Amino acid sequence: MNGDVMDEMEGRIFLGGGGEGYGTPQGLRLDYANRHGLIAGATGTGKTVTLQVLAQGFADAGVPVFLSDVKGDLSGLARPGSDTHKLHGPFTERAATIGLDLTYAAAPVTFWDLWGKAGHPVRTTVSEMGPLLLARLLDLTEVQEGVLNIAFRVADEEGLALLDLKDLQSLLIWVGQNADTLSLRYGNVASSSVGAIQRSLLILEGQGGDLLFGEPALELSDLMRIAPDGRGYINILAADRLMGAPRLYPTFLLWLLAELFEQLPEVGDPEKPKLVFFFDEAHLLFDGAPKALVDKVEQVARLIRSKGVGVYFVTQNPEDIPEDILGQLGNRVQHALRAFTAKDRKALQQAAQNYRDNPRFDIEDAIREVGVGEAVTSLLERKGIPGMAERTLIRPPASQLGPITEAERAAVMATSPVAGRYDVAVDRDSAFEVLARRADEAAKAAEAAEAAEDKADAEEREHKAGRRYSGTSVGKSTTRSRSSRGDSVGTAFAKSFARSIGSRAGRTLVRGVLGSLFRGR
Repeated sequence: MNGDVMDEMEGRIFLGGGGEGYGTPQGLRLDYANRHGLIAGATGTGKTVTLQVLAQGFADAGVPVFLSDVKGDLSGLARPGSDTHKLHGPFTERAATIGLDLTYAAAPVTFWDLWGKAGHPVRTTVSEMGPLLLARLLDLTEVQEGVLNIAFRVADEEGLALLDLKDLQSLLIWVGQNADTLSLRYGNVASSSVGAIQRSLLILEGQGGDLLFGEPALELSDLMRIAPDGRGYINILAADRLMGAPRLYPTFLLWLLAELFEQLPEVGDPEKPKLVFFFDEAHLLFDGAPKALVDKVEQVARLIRSKGVGVYFVTQNPEDIPEDILGQLGNRVQHALRAFTAKDRKALQQAAQNYRDNPRFDIEDAIREVGVGEAVTSLLERKGIPGMAERTLIRPPASQLGPITEAERAAVMATSPVAGRYDVAVDRDSAFEVLARRADEAAKAAEAAEAAEDKADAEEREHKAGRRYSGTSVGKSTTRSRSSRGDSVGTAFAKSFARSIGSRAGRTLVRGVLGSLFRGR
């Protein structure tokens, strides 16, 4: 960057500038970067490059970043750009136009992946996710969500840790078998609702949800690491495969935001953010979301800035974001929108209305006409005032444009500061194991009762035989025999299921069928 531009960009991330017909150099102020932002535009207009530029700019300023890599392109942040790249010529021309001395450099990167293949495994527990987000993840009805809330309440009262999916599945079987008793205390617990939740859990398990839940759970401090040279780490979540589970992707990211909100202390208005969070394909968060969830997102977006966290939504059209949330996004980069239909033209008009007017050009025309790598920008200025809209040539990235190779990714993972910390899953004592032990104890108690009953029956038979031998008349009684027949069925049933406890399915079934035997333990 030349000296004049460098002076102007002090305390800012240089986003781009202008040549003839364009405005002044544009930089995102770090002291207002926690007031959130929006990167929007049609497919192929340059959103990914803008995200890459901002992410590396934050990292260079010592701010850790979390972002999702939907197409696999952002892994290039881990490698410096090259003068052999096919776009090196256009990049150097663009750099000269906007007054940038282009120097290629990589950023410190940590890769994460739900499946543990393209990055370190990332997990949370069922308890940490909570019933509200799980209900969204499982697409439950209001009634089914109520049953799920009851299950979580019972787990708290019974001291049952819910860490992975098999814990929740076991608990739901227990709840279903004890529905009558629980209904008297918490309200109706319909077996049909329990069954519907279980079916949704099976679908989620097939989509990889069983990998998300478990331990060791992700520690937020590992997302907020600073490299020895003072730069912030860029945490890249491999989301290309995750996008195949369209509810799993946004629910996980929303959980992460909620955890940041709950765990981080208040910092007010810091000189720079503690963490910046980029939410790509943001429309997935709001598609079909119930009002309660949208309200939760609005609350987090409104309050999390006081924790020093900036949230940047990346989507094709600003109308994908609810108005109450859109109004909180102070820093905006609008790439081109196409207006082929009446609906497109309306969306374009609404997008233009969100910018502060510039007398030099018509904003609606500019949003329609800007080319690839250009945008209409509006960045917060002193006292949080929205900057005037400007047509901006986005600067070239310093890191590699496009994905790195698998070997390069493996090398980055091998030297990662969290290498080995999350690689091996841990299955500690939790609801599944506790309920299995209770069922086993109940089965053993049933066996002992059966043995005692058999012994008592044998003694009674011997006693009766002795009385017959002595000629003594014995009165006939049916009470004991009826009880004996009823008890023997129950104990035989318990013994049969106890023998099946060696398998996962057997243990789960025993916990459900014998739930009434150990409910009060």
